[in-house]
Amino acid sequence: MIQNFFILCSGADSSILKTCSQGEQNKYAGIGATVFFTALMAFIASSYALYTVFDNIYTATFFGFIWGLLIFNLDRFIVSTIKKRNNFGQEFLQATPRIILAVIIAVVISKPLEMKIFEKEINQVLLEQKNEMTLANKEQLALQYTPKIKNLNADITSLKSEITTKEMETNALYSTYITEAEGTSGTFKLGKGPVYEEKRQKHDAALAELNTLKETNAQKISGIESQITALNTEYADVVKNSQPVIDGFDGLMARINALNELPWWPSFFIFLLFLAIETTPIIAKLLSPKGTYDFKLEEEESMIHTWVRQKIQQREQILLADTALNEKIYNEIRREEEVYAYKKKKAEELLKIQADAFGDLQMKQL
Repeated sequence: MIQNFFILCSGADSSILKTCSQGEQNKYAGIGATVFFTALMAFIASSYALYTVFDNIYTATFFGFIWGLLIFNLDRFIVSTIKKRNNFGQEFLQATPRIILAVIIAVVISKPLEMKIFEKEINQVLLEQKNEMTLANKEQLALQYTPKIKNLNADITSLKSEITTKEMETNALYSTYITEAEGTSGTFKLGKGPVYEEKRQKHDAALAELNTLKETNAQKISGIESQITALNTEYADVVKNSQPVIDGFDGLMARINALNELPWWPSFFIFLLFLAIETTPIIAKLLSPKGTYDFKLEEEESMIHTWVRQKIQQREQILLADTALNEKIYNEIRREEEVYAYKKKKAEELLKIQADAFGDLQMKQL
């Protein structure tokens, strides 16, 4: 039963193959098994590739099954249409387009399985790429917020500088009226005289201005700091919202590009493996000698071809004979006087009827 199934997969005529030896049946069963397992590998590979796209096992399995059937049909067609000839060059020339198609199929089948085999290495490459993209994304987004934050920090520095300058002025006035009271500067008179009172009033006024300035600038600084906090929060939210896009950067194309970042030779050997699997049925048909099945198939096709040619020739001869008979019959009829007289009589009657009808029409018009 299994052998019959693989013979069916090979595309061979089972009715002819049953009349051949067991070895011939085993050869085509082996070719059919190669076709079947190639289609099975295509199903597995495409299902995995589609799963990375749709992220749904049922959808991936369904379309993977369709792809496997397509590959099975193509391989079966390729193997079944290669006919054994007496000239190897003609056989190879006949198989060349099919070999090219087999190479294309091998590439399509091997690539998804390469991604599965090297999944850990691909994930590492993708992780590095995601980290680079995250840093680049933060730097790019920071360009929108950093200048604003720098300007606000500069405003805070300016406000604090105003307070510092005012404090220095107030401290200088404090030192002036203290030294006046001590008699070490100004009038150089010990005690709190009129000059002292004047300098004390200037200091107290400057101190009041300093306190007012501190309160005003503190409110301004608080407002600016709130703006900075809001900008930092907005920047963090933008980074957080854009991160899922980067985290989702692991689709089919991203994995293929990541696979290309790895050393080429392991992928190349996997491709060679699938190329060997895919071309094995074709190479087996090319290298195998002309067997009993090939002779019987050629005989049956020759019989059908001969029968078709015979039918065509028979129809051509019938047509020629029928044409000759018709010509002979009508030539004899043309020579008979009775037929001539009858045709002449009928023509005269027809002309009289036409003349009478034309005369009646003219009379009506008058």
